[in-house]
Amino acid sequence: MNNNKTVFFAIGMLLLILGAFMLIPLIVQYIYGENNSTFLYSASVTVFIGVLLILTNLEENKKLNLQQAFLLTTLSWASLAFFGCLPFFLSNLNLSFVDSFFESMSGITTTGSTIIVNLDGTPKGILIWRAILQWLGGIGVIVMAMTVLPLLNVGGMQLFKMEGADTTEKILPKTREITLLISSIYLTLTLFCGIAYWVVGMNIFDSVAHSMTTIATGGFSTYSSSIGYFQNPKIEIIATIFIISGSLPFIAYLKFIKGNKKIFFQDVQIKGLIYILVICVLLMFFYLLLNSKEISFFENLRISAFNVVSILSGTGYVTTDFSLWGKFPLIFFLFLMFIGGCAGSTTCGIKIFRFQILGLFILNQIKKLVYPHGVFTIKYNREKINNNFIYSLITFIFLYFFIFFILATLLSLNGLDFITAVSGAASAISNVGPGLGEVIGPNGNYYTLPDFSKLSLCLGMLLGRLELFAVLVLFFPTFWKD
Repeated sequence: MNNNKTVFFAIGMLLLILGAFMLIPLIVQYIYGENNSTFLYSASVTVFIGVLLILTNLEENKKLNLQQAFLLTTLSWASLAFFGCLPFFLSNLNLSFVDSFFESMSGITTTGSTIIVNLDGTPKGILIWRAILQWLGGIGVIVMAMTVLPLLNVGGMQLFKMEGADTTEKILPKTREITLLISSIYLTLTLFCGIAYWVVGMNIFDSVAHSMTTIATGGFSTYSSSIGYFQNPKIEIIATIFIISGSLPFIAYLKFIKGNKKIFFQDVQIKGLIYILVICVLLMFFYLLLNSKEISFFENLRISAFNVVSILSGTGYVTTDFSLWGKFPLIFFLFLMFIGGCAGSTTCGIKIFRFQILGLFILNQIKKLVYPHGVFTIKYNREKINNNFIYSLITFIFLYFFIFFILATLLSLNGLDFITAVSGAASAISNVGPGLGEVIGPNGNYYTLPDFSKLSLCLGMLLGRLELFAVLVLFFPTFWKD
């Protein structure tokens, strides 16, 4: 019988890290003269619980079996969201615990939905904490996608299994190695992004906060009008470039550093992302060109590129209320929410590789109809794809839309209108942030939603971020049988 000491030891370590990062907003509070003990109390509680978990779960041989790996994946995100909400709850924003938990879950899952109405007047400590949550969530997503999920055979993620990490017993040491490498790349991109923002006009605080949420493709801003507050085309261009940087698979960065200088031109998933971006930007560009005569050619191109990249990646930055553009953008952006970016990046959604392989599978089935006696194989990035992999992928996509339907139904039962319910469910499970319509659209807010709807969306965010199966499998009793 396996105990779960390693699981709770790892969670304790994560809480220690979270508590340490709470000291950064404490310093920001001191700099800006925000005299309160919100983060001091929050850090104390978080560190105390973290130390308690570590001391009560010390073990010489730290190993994980399959069940414990699933349990660690879900509990780590849930616990970080829980303790991450303490600063919101203890602040002078007068947020309920449900609202605080919603904001924290939205941050750590890099979703970007918010219940804070007046961001412009929100304390700097809270604003930087929101950015830190998304930045930490971005690292967590990448590490999880490269170490844990491939071993758990979640929805086709086994395709991205790292060399030397072929068993669950090797998760912890491999995670430490990967985290160090990823953190250095991640931090470097964040620094370059922050410097670029500062050079083109942001102040130091805004450039730091936005650089963290840009690389994490999270979308939390320091202003209620998001990137649109700055009215600066250069900032939008910088944001677009670094959102795409965060949307690329970080395993490609690792391979590039290790000597494969052509990886960004060879990887099928990266090429798929570029193709989709180009096609979608052109579609939106021509739509606006025909329907918005007052916008210049280059401004039209910039607006189209920024909004398509922001929604497709799940970042959720906005510069204008695109719901005023007509009916087509609403359907178009809802479609983009589901696609997402590359696996192994900070982005959201179903992921591009799944659509690519599904397309290859459909093409293969058509070939079999035309040539009944032919033998056809499916290859992706020069790797042969077997039937079990295809079944896993199709099951994931079906379950993804099934859960989306359930979420939308729950929201509608709670009194939300059709557009709010559908876009809210899509935004949550795809970890995008802003929904559609007047309530939760680009200029809207989730504050007015009932508590039941907020908790439903929190569950959707967690499911979407952890690739569905990593959470759902815990509720099957047969999974826990040795």
